[in-house]
Amino acid sequence: MAITEFKMPKMGESISEATIISWLKNVGDYVAAEETLLEVATDKVDSDVPAPVSGVIIEIRFKKDAIVEVGTVLALIDSEGKQEVGNKQQEVTQAVASTDPVMSSSKSSTESLTHKANPDAFISPLIISIAKKENLSIEELQAIPGSGADGRLQKSDVFHYLKHRTYPLQSKPMSTVQQPKSTYPTPKINFVEGKDHIVEMDRMRKMIADHMVYSKQTSPHVTSYIEIDVTNLVAWRTAHKDVFQAKHNQKLTYTPVFVQTVAKAIQDFPMINVSVEGKNIIVHKDINIGMATALPSGNLIVPVVKNANEKDLVALASDVNSLAEASRNNKLKPEEIQGSTFTISNVGTFGSLMGTPIINQPEVAILALGIIKKRPEVISTANGDEIAIRSMMFLSLSFDHRVVDGFLGGSFLRKVGDYLEQFDINTTF
Repeated sequence: MAITEFKMPKMGESISEATIISWLKNVGDYVAAEETLLEVATDKVDSDVPAPVSGVIIEIRFKKDAIVEVGTVLALIDSEGKQEVGNKQQEVTQAVASTDPVMSSSKSSTESLTHKANPDAFISPLIISIAKKENLSIEELQAIPGSGADGRLQKSDVFHYLKHRTYPLQSKPMSTVQQPKSTYPTPKINFVEGKDHIVEMDRMRKMIADHMVYSKQTSPHVTSYIEIDVTNLVAWRTAHKDVFQAKHNQKLTYTPVFVQTVAKAIQDFPMINVSVEGKNIIVHKDINIGMATALPSGNLIVPVVKNANEKDLVALASDVNSLAEASRNNKLKPEEIQGSTFTISNVGTFGSLMGTPIINQPEVAILALGIIKKRPEVISTANGDEIAIRSMMFLSLSFDHRVVDGFLGGSFLRKVGDYLEQFDINTTF
């Protein structure tokens, strides 16, 4: 018997631990080399971890949802174990699983459809796509007994359920949860049976919710606004976007310009590029700009442009485009969403005039950029005041009033606005 230790791999330079989402194999199962053995999560990024060798799994040391440090042995694989079929393999699996305190035997797909719903059950994208096609509710999916590893729902389980389903399970009101005592009564949620339905928060949404509540409880938020004229910037981009793409094979959006401008303004006001630790202010030398990005699922993720102040417009466009593409396809690496020192959020993408963003902890400020909108404005010319059509936009800066006062916050915001308003139409690339 040749035993191979299967360890938690290093998921990125600054990643020291990961959370196990699910095991795709049980003790006693055969796994092929490079076949996905388990799924893990770091921050908001989920990753598949392949088996290092082929063989039979003889021990699994951590359950689902366990947080495991990098380098820790997760499982033992007998690389000389052979893949077997039929009753013999089933007997081996059941025998090993029955003596293992971590893994429990899987339930048969023929189990009664009165299986108790598991709101925390992992549901794969494949299962979700089948559910949408077959008009299955989330409650129905959660109520289907899974025959996979650790009760994981398999495609065959869903098809078996569909074959025997006589009517959809009805949504049930959320059970009453013990709430912290308060002098104000908890508002009653009116749930209309047959009309309303329950959508369980996914793992990422729960993390976002916790992060937003933590930020509001940690930092006293103040938001300042300015309106700026970006007519020159709009004209420059319109004139050069096709040439830029032909020359550099990159789309020229406004985002790399915004990133470059914010990085430049941070150099003028370095105390906006800080974090708070207890009574100390940590001033960051690196200027790493996070860009809030909406995912197709509706969730939010913040990939990071590292050392933005050291890159030209072409390099920034390349970084922005690749990070945005990776976000949309769920291909971001753990290190690509870590280490930001300042965040921007382009709320104008959704048609919003302005926004009051919540600070991305442990940063102390976040900039929201509103929609660029043409409208008549009074401008000063050599002939006096005139009315002209200009491209206008609002900028809003939310900042942590513990360490950023009105003067610093307002001055930084004004500097960002000045740089954008004074954009050089002769800029080359």
